Amino acid sequence: MYNSLDKRIGRNAMLLAFSEEEEERDLTKQLENKGWRFCKGKVGSMEMQKIVAAIETTAKRQGLVQEDVYREMHALYHAIIEALHGVTRGQVELGDMLRTVGLRFAVVKGRPYDRQEEGEWIAVALYGTIGAPIRGLEHETIGLGINHI
Repeated sequence: MYNSLDKRIGRNAMLLAFSEEEEERDLTKQLENKGWRFCKGKVGSMEMQKIVAAIETTAKRQGLVQEDVYREMHALYHAIIEALHGVTRGQVELGDMLRTVGLRFAVVKGRPYDRQEEGEWIAVALYGTIGAPIRGLEHETIGLGINHI
């Protein structure tokens, strides 16, 4: 299913967000062999800032980004917001519109280009559900954001 020569950072982030235990073990080995760094987590909320904070905190704790390096935090923030545009279908609002999300997220950081000058990139993938804050009234949703560092 997964081609170890594949350098598409967004695809790798999406696969990681989708992956279950067995698939995740295989994928993480291949990402590590490629020299890419990554993390994965879950978040659910009616508040956008809690989603952003959960992803940023996980990426910082796992050493993907350095909190005191502006360009890394800036790139991560924009990748998160871009991914949220996909999840919310362009209306980046939740609680005010009486909707909530339950998401799995993956953040992948690496060099998707052969030329060293292209630098590092970061991808944020979100997958889960969105809907009214009533269990059973949600549907699947997905979002992807990619930014250069």
